[in-house]
Amino acid sequence: MTVALENVLARAGLKVSPSEFLALVEDAARRLSPANPDPSHYFSTDQREALTEAGLDLTPRRDGERDYRARTVAEHAVLADSSLTVGEAARRLGVDDSRIRHRLKESRLTGWKDQGGWRLPAWQFTPTSVLPGLEVVLRAVPRDQPVLVVAAFMSTPQTDLVINGKEATPRQWLLAGGDPERVAELAATLGTPV
Repeated sequence: MTVALENVLARAGLKVSPSEFLALVEDAARRLSPANPDPSHYFSTDQREALTEAGLDLTPRRDGERDYRARTVAEHAVLADSSLTVGEAARRLGVDDSRIRHRLKESRLTGWKDQGGWRLPAWQFTPTSVLPGLEVVLRAVPRDQPVLVVAAFMSTPQTDLVINGKEATPRQWLLAGGDPERVAELAATLGTPV
């Protein structure tokens, strides 16, 4: 298992040992809801009836049923592994650590606080600077959207962002010099029902 996991991590470009990666996975899984929650527990009797009538299945997950949390746990582990600390971000940008914390406070950078301090997703950086247009995009992101949702958005090709006839991710669009307002318009709709 260790050799196979090492190979997968290497192919994915993740610079982490198998034991460190598994620790990230375990931590992400622990943060999510209980292993086999009873969704009906979270609603009143009236709410359960209304949701059931609308076609929502509130039965607990059954033994042998695929755990819907697995993909999220894996994505969070990869996001955590590839993220930067405040010190790493400061060195990359050639600024003091306090400037990074100030940018986080002003939502000019995004991240989350972990046991070891702030973690900043790598997608928002180039090798020597901040992603062009990042501040415009982050201002548009609804405040209730988790870092993982924003990371997924920034790395998913969008039909409205086309470079050389191909759909581009918001990150690719910005790196290519595309208008950040176009990405901001899309980002503003995160969490909005389709």
